[in-house]
Amino acid sequence: MPSFTLPRAVRNSRITRTHKVAVAVLAAAGATSGLAFAAAPSDAAAPAAKASAVVKPVSANGMPVTAKERADDGEKERLTASSVADQLKITAVEKQGHTAKEAASRSMERKAIAAPKAAPKSAPKVAPKRYANNLDGWIRESLDIMKDKGIPGSYEGLHRNIMRESSGNPNAVNDWDINAINGIPSKGLLQVIQPTFDRYHVPGTPDNLVDPVANITAAANYAADRYGSIDNVNSAY
Repeated sequence: MPSFTLPRAVRNSRITRTHKVAVAVLAAAGATSGLAFAAAPSDAAAPAAKASAVVKPVSANGMPVTAKERADDGEKERLTASSVADQLKITAVEKQGHTAKEAASRSMERKAIAAPKAAPKSAPKVAPKRYANNLDGWIRESLDIMKDKGIPGSYEGLHRNIMRESSGNPNAVNDWDINAINGIPSKGLLQVIQPTFDRYHVPGTPDNLVDPVANITAAANYAADRYGSIDNVNSAY
């Protein structure tokens, strides 16, 4: 550490309280932590005995620091360190909380964006019902159309009248009755004349008098209008 050399006048005289205070102030300012002083016990020419003096810390008023003041200073330093540590903890917690809020905010923003809705699944296509191309198939197809259109009738009523009128032949033609004489012969499974077919034709069926399904549904529609149902017909109608 650096040392100071006192003037000759000081070396040859006793160190006063003022000198001690001045040295202590320098030590407190950081220039030195201690100085060694040599004082001659007398004016003799013998070498002066060197005596080291330890400079004690001084307070702001220039007086030596007491034990109580050192304790107070230590407590202040401890409180300051504790305060700094607490502040760092608080800052860390606030930063963590802020980060959590930002994450939550980003999460809310992501949720706010509605995910694109999946295209609705189309209903499976139902294959059209198939009917046999015979008398049984014609009657069953006619019954489904009659049910959809609200036309009464049963399988038994249709089958019974078909067998009496045409024996189940869709191309049967009556060429001898009064209708034939008048030029409008009865035709088809249920022997329907053209004017009756035109009036009672059921939409959705072929516009063809001898078509099996069109002939049956038109005859059933006519019978429902005249007799309440094809089931009520037991003879020529």
